[in-house]
Amino acid sequence: MKTVIVGGVAAGMSAATRLRRLDESAEIVVFERGPYVSYANCGLPYYVGGVIADRSSLLLQTPQSLAARFRLDVRAGHEVISVDPAARTVSVLDVAAGDTFVECYDELILAVGASVREAAGHTGIPTHTLRTVEDVDAIGVLVQAAADNPSVLVVGGGFIGLEAVENLVRRRIHVTLIQRSTQILTPLDPEMVAPMEAQLRSHGVDIRTAVTIDSAEAGAVRLSDGAMLRPDFIVDASGVVPSVDLARSAGLRLGPTGGIAVDAANRTSDPHIYAVGDGVEKVDALSGSEVLVAMAGLANRHGRTVADVIAGRDEQNTPALGTAIVKVFDTVAAKVGWSERQLVTAGRAHRVIHTHPASHATYYPGAQPMSMKLLVDPVSDAILGAQIVGGEGVDKRIDVLAVAMTGGITASRLTRLELAYAPQFGSAKDPVNQLGYVADNLRTGATRTLQWHELGTALKVGTTLVDVRTAHEHAAGAIPGAVNIPVDELRGRLAELPDGPLVVHCQVGQRGHTAARILAQHGRDVVNLDGGYRTWAAGTSGATASRDNNARQSIRWRANIPATANA
Repeated sequence: MKTVIVGGVAAGMSAATRLRRLDESAEIVVFERGPYVSYANCGLPYYVGGVIADRSSLLLQTPQSLAARFRLDVRAGHEVISVDPAARTVSVLDVAAGDTFVECYDELILAVGASVREAAGHTGIPTHTLRTVEDVDAIGVLVQAAADNPSVLVVGGGFIGLEAVENLVRRRIHVTLIQRSTQILTPLDPEMVAPMEAQLRSHGVDIRTAVTIDSAEAGAVRLSDGAMLRPDFIVDASGVVPSVDLARSAGLRLGPTGGIAVDAANRTSDPHIYAVGDGVEKVDALSGSEVLVAMAGLANRHGRTVADVIAGRDEQNTPALGTAIVKVFDTVAAKVGWSERQLVTAGRAHRVIHTHPASHATYYPGAQPMSMKLLVDPVSDAILGAQIVGGEGVDKRIDVLAVAMTGGITASRLTRLELAYAPQFGSAKDPVNQLGYVADNLRTGATRTLQWHELGTALKVGTTLVDVRTAHEHAAGAIPGAVNIPVDELRGRLAELPDGPLVVHCQVGQRGHTAARILAQHGRDVVNLDGGYRTWAAGTSGATASRDNNARQSIRWRANIPATANA
């Protein structure tokens, strides 16, 4: 049995090595267009920034080492230019020699990945992505050649774009970051992105959202907001699109997303051709529909799955949650599942929960703040998504929530998770447990909440806003129009509150919940501002939140909104 694999990085090499472990007799040939195979492309930005000093540490394997250990025939510098499914052959170009030859196969795996969208266009200024070893080598040369006070334009504020920004700043380069949409890190919601934007600006990064490259001439770039820049070079991190030319020319079916369509076993529309990696459609865990997810973990996992299938094992892919994380300087942002924006766009009912716990017990030195957001189905109590921004401990909590989603643990059942506790690692009530407590209160009707972007509408219809923080906290920063009655004084000052519906808030939501319980048991129509002042301040800070708020006009607050439909 001869298996030919097109692409020798994450998915392709995972498939090749797994297949060899399962079948010592198989003939396995890998063609890779570039000069390197099995390299750590996720580490490339950190080599640019000097965090990873040894370039060779990114080169995990060579054709020679793969031949020695796995008896793989790996041919770098060989581009597969066409596939003949009827003859079961591929035409291959030896890039260095310029010669073309034909290779036969019994089974073919396409692991060609994705290609850059090229949003930067042709500017006449050196432009590179951060996807290959050749890219970082070229960027290294440009950094060395840059004049005093070098500057770089980074196009795209997603995960890779932010990693590029951080590492360029570490090289003492001034960075302008432009993003086509109204916020950076679009998989997250605007109030969750605010700490990351603040972190970037504190390091001198010029962030420009809702901005693109308008034109370029004589080494200068004019942006759509009118700014004129003269960067030494451009890093294009505007995103990728599936590489499907080879699949299309072979007559393979493409899916609605534009990626290669495969079944749960990674088989394409041809029974002897499989496809894995960033160019292939995945199944979304929440909707069950096709989705593009370009992540190394999925690529490696699906490469392993396809090897199992070819070896005769009954294996299938599991739906994708889209779990992701990024650290920029001292701030970590992570997500799993859908965002509130996605849920609103899809018209899917949901509850929203914001909390602001510490990474571990606050009496133990070094506790760091976190902002957590949980999205919950109001009928089934299923977890629809989560986002966390903070410092240490973010990675642990997002992984717990990803496991909970995979295992079908409901939001309220997060209260029952028995998680490791010592003061330097967490709290007796872990932040994940705390999310569960809030979810359970909403599920049972013990509390009702209002979101930061709904507050303005509530106040316009005559609702009274009550700040239950201390007078000192209120003086340090307050929501306009709020009446300040500290929660510890609330029972004795009930007569000061006017008739009609009330919204209470504290700093992060916990004292607000206590105040809401007091007022509800005194017969008042009251809701708690979810996540408190901190979430409101993050959500309303800057033009990013204002623009995003315009898209939320269809979400109207009502004083009598039921606890099961807080959307």
